[in-house]
Amino acid sequence: MLNKMQNDSFSWMLLIGALLLLVEITFFNQGLIFSLFVSGAMIYFGRKLYSRVLGKMLFWIGLFTFASSVFGMMTFRLLLLAALLFLIIQFAQSKKKPEVIRPMLEEPSSPQSETTIIEQSSLFKNTVFGHQKTPQHVYEWDDVNIVTGVGDTVIDLSYTVLPKGETVIFIRNIVGNMKIYVPYDTEVNLRHSSFVGSANVLDFQRERSFNQMLAVKTPDYDQAVQKVKIFTSSMIGDIEVKRI
Repeated sequence: MLNKMQNDSFSWMLLIGALLLLVEITFFNQGLIFSLFVSGAMIYFGRKLYSRVLGKMLFWIGLFTFASSVFGMMTFRLLLLAALLFLIIQFAQSKKKPEVIRPMLEEPSSPQSETTIIEQSSLFKNTVFGHQKTPQHVYEWDDVNIVTGVGDTVIDLSYTVLPKGETVIFIRNIVGNMKIYVPYDTEVNLRHSSFVGSANVLDFQRERSFNQMLAVKTPDYDQAVQKVKIFTSSMIGDIEVKRI
């Protein structure tokens, strides 16, 4: 349902943008078509002749002229403002209505031949907007590898049984906080990078900073039977790892 609403909103934005562009070209900026045509031709022929000095000049002048024309359009500014408002609204809604992932445990099927590849379901999914977290009941664990846009991600490992060896969690996020809760008998190895954010990893804390790279692990990680390796990255957001 959420994906359908997002697709509908994006379609409406494209339609309104096309109408605004038509109105701007017809009534307010009739020379825009000529400017875009000239800059496009300069980029095309400059690319063709890029090995020569003249080609390089045509290409970069055309690119600069094209970018200046686009950035100077009222339609572009309105669409940029609408996209920013849309992101803010979706982020606010994701905070109010978090999406809870409830994986379904299926009975194993009959034995297959060794050449058969079986597609498996995952706990999380890639999302543009939305808050995701593990369910508040016992669930079957599967390694996590997701890319998210705007929203928080919460992973609670206390409701599952981790396999022996190394468990891996990959989370790449644009805007949002990441919280990971691990059992007391599980060792942790974290690799985290963010442009703006703070880190609170077990007994280690780092205040909000810019362009931070963080690598920490518990002392007994290498010898542990059960351990979790966590890779996270975000543009804006905090990371929290604590025992539960």
